[in-house]
Amino acid sequence: MPWKEVSVMSQRLEFVQMASCEQANIRQLCRHFNISAPTAYKWLHRFQESGQQSLLDRSRRPHCSPQRTAAEIEQLVVALRTAHPAWGGRKIRARLIALGHAMIPQPSTVTAILARHDLIEPKESAKRQSFCRFEHPRPNDLWQMDFKGDFAVDDGRCFPLTVLDDHSRFAVGLSACSGPSTLPTQNALREVFRRYGLPARITMDNGSPWGSSIKPGAHTHFTVWLLRLGIAVSHSRPHHPQTQGKDERFHRTLQAELLRYASLRTLAHCQFEFDRWRDLYNCQRPHEALGMQVPAARYVPSPRPFPEALLPVEYDTADIVRKVRGWGHIRYHNRDYFIGQAFKGLHVALRYTATDGLFDVYFCQHRLTQIDLAASIRRTENV
Repeated sequence: MPWKEVSVMSQRLEFVQMASCEQANIRQLCRHFNISAPTAYKWLHRFQESGQQSLLDRSRRPHCSPQRTAAEIEQLVVALRTAHPAWGGRKIRARLIALGHAMIPQPSTVTAILARHDLIEPKESAKRQSFCRFEHPRPNDLWQMDFKGDFAVDDGRCFPLTVLDDHSRFAVGLSACSGPSTLPTQNALREVFRRYGLPARITMDNGSPWGSSIKPGAHTHFTVWLLRLGIAVSHSRPHHPQTQGKDERFHRTLQAELLRYASLRTLAHCQFEFDRWRDLYNCQRPHEALGMQVPAARYVPSPRPFPEALLPVEYDTADIVRKVRGWGHIRYHNRDYFIGQAFKGLHVALRYTATDGLFDVYFCQHRLTQIDLAASIRRTENV
């Protein structure tokens, strides 16, 4: 009959029972069970003190750990994560330090606390990866503007208009618009300009109301309004959302920290929650791209105030001034040159360049395009 495999527990029990006999020879039993004398007496003493249950393996965890995070710190970490479910270890640590708490552990320890309390989603954690960043050197050099995906509310649809300062990641605007058309977008942007002044340039995609998917980069009535305010305009290349990378990342944060959880009922309710969260984002939420500073720590309003009335379009006496006609063209030397329908009824200036017959076309102080008289003449001769 083959030997049956026995467990460590059964061997320990067999040993202590044999060793407890009055006539037991401990050293002989040690050789029989192939254990040392100290081990034998350890198990024998445990059995005599606490019985059979004492023969189970005990935890090797120390009774006291000087490096263990204090319970109150763990509670602060858990509370902050509960309030802001999308924040990770670095943001939570930076925010607790900003609130004046001492002895806050390193981000890796904070992350371990979150994991211990089942507050980390593995799929979300796997998405985190570092990448190269570029930013403009000063606040208000460039703003990025776009619409976040719209959603239904009781009184229609909400189109969140987001405007972000490139240098500081400061959200200068987060507006609940009723649609992506010119009037509500202008109204929202006026409030931003009144509060923070005018930027040097704004970059946008080719969507409504500031662009055209049919003719990328074309000006609209909205961008002409920006040009008259003295703001340069640029459009991202089609199918290249990385051009608007900071604003796209802001949209992800808005979705993860507000839209994912909020039950928004009306446009007014949306704006109330947008204002509340924008203050949190700008003034409380540490930003990893800013070395865990908050955006408000790196932003200052523009020194260029918003003019409530548009100034008249004026040019230098040396400029050749032409009015843009009905279908968006100007007439010069008996030839038509297309400028853009958005400029209809407005005046543009032609300025000489170093190349004979080549003119730069300006609207206010912004260069729009060039016209080449020589090329136009050659085309006419070839017809």
